[in-house]
Amino acid sequence: MHEWQKSSFSGEGAQCLYVAAPDRDTIKIRESDAPDVILTTTPANLKAFILGVKAGEFDHFVED
Repeated sequence: MHEWQKSSFSGEGAQCLYVAAPDRDTIKIRESDAPDVILTTTPANLKAFILGVKAGEFDHFVED
């Protein structure tokens, strides 16, 4: 079983993302409203995604 962690910014609300690192080469991500659906990636891919988010590369997906 994985030790899931959620952001302290999530509080007690729904729609939270949880992250687990079962080993040094694997990152698992799930949502609180669909806990059986798990995305698996690598630390390098997650880092690239986070850097892209911070750089605004995905802003067009959420703009009105």
